[in-house]
Amino acid sequence: MLVLMFQLLGKLQDKWNGKKKPYPAMYSSVYGGIILDPEMMVIPVDDHMVHRGHGVFDTAMLLNGHLYELDTHLNRFLRSASKARISSPFPQSTLRSILIQLTAASQCKKGSLRYWLSAGPGDFLLSPAGCPVSAFYAVVIEDDYSQCKEGVKVITSTIPMKIPLFATMKNVNYLPNVLAVMEAEEKGAFASIWIDDEGYIAEGPNVNVAFISKEKELLLPLFDKILAGCTAKRLLQLAPKLVEQGLLKSVSTSNLTVEQAKDSVEMMYVGSGLPILPIIMWDDQPIGEGKVGELTIALSDLLWDDMVAGPDTQRISVPYV
Repeated sequence: MLVLMFQLLGKLQDKWNGKKKPYPAMYSSVYGGIILDPEMMVIPVDDHMVHRGHGVFDTAMLLNGHLYELDTHLNRFLRSASKARISSPFPQSTLRSILIQLTAASQCKKGSLRYWLSAGPGDFLLSPAGCPVSAFYAVVIEDDYSQCKEGVKVITSTIPMKIPLFATMKNVNYLPNVLAVMEAEEKGAFASIWIDDEGYIAEGPNVNVAFISKEKELLLPLFDKILAGCTAKRLLQLAPKLVEQGLLKSVSTSNLTVEQAKDSVEMMYVGSGLPILPIIMWDDQPIGEGKVGELTIALSDLLWDDMVAGPDTQRISVPYV
C-alpha cells in the first residue's frame, strides 16, 4: 500500500514536469487544515460542487503582502452562498481568519486568494440531501500581475448569458463564460461582451465593462442583471476624484444600448486582476480613436494606487512569520 501511495504521488508530481508550482497553499475543511504540497490539493469527486456545480466562489487579490478588499469580497461570497442555499460550516469571522492564516502560511506576497463554498461531499445524486456538511476550500495562487495598459479587441458574444438569478451570484457554473471566451479567441479577440434580452450592455465573461462617453461621462451598466463587481463598485467610489479635477464630467450606472456603447470614446474591462483593461476595438470597429485613452489610464492608476497604498479598510496586511 505504501508503495502504491508513493507511485500515485509520483504521477501527480509529473503534472508539473519541472515547472514552478503556482499554488503554494490550500485550505480544505474536509482535511481540516492547510496543505502546502500541490500534489495533495484535491477535492472529493463526490463533492456536490464537482458533479452538480452546486458551489460559489470569490477571489481577493494579493499585492505586496496585503489582501485587497477581502471583506468586500467575503461579504459578496456569503450573499452568493445564501442565494445558492449553501450554509457555511463556519461563521464569517472564522472564514476570514482561515483565509488570512492560509495566505500567511503560503509565504506568497503577490497573486490571488480564491475560495469556494460547496454543498459538500456525500453522493452523486441531484439533491444535496446526502451531503451532511458543506465544505470550504481556499487556494493561494502566485501570480506576478500588473496594470494592464495595452488595448485589446472584443466581440459581441453569441453565447446566451445567464439569467439574472445566476448572473448576480458568483457561482461555479461558468460554462457560458468559458464558451464566450473560446468564441472570442477563435475570432482573434481577447474576450467578449454580453448583451441582455432587452438589448442593453451587460458584462464580459468574468469582468464588468465601463465606457467614457463623448461628454466625458464614466458609465457602467446597472447591476440588476449582472454580477456587482467589487472592483467596479470601488471604481465608482474612486472616480469622482477625476470629476473634482475636471477630467470627468460625471460618474454613473445606467442602461446602455449597443449604439450608445459603441459611440463611446473609451471602453474598458473592470475586474480584480486587471484592475482595468483598455478595449480599443469592438466587433472590428475602433472605439474612439482606436487607441488606449487617457481617462482609461487615469482610472487604472486610481485603482492601482488604491491596491498599492489605499486605506486600511481596503488592504489587510498579512501576518507572515
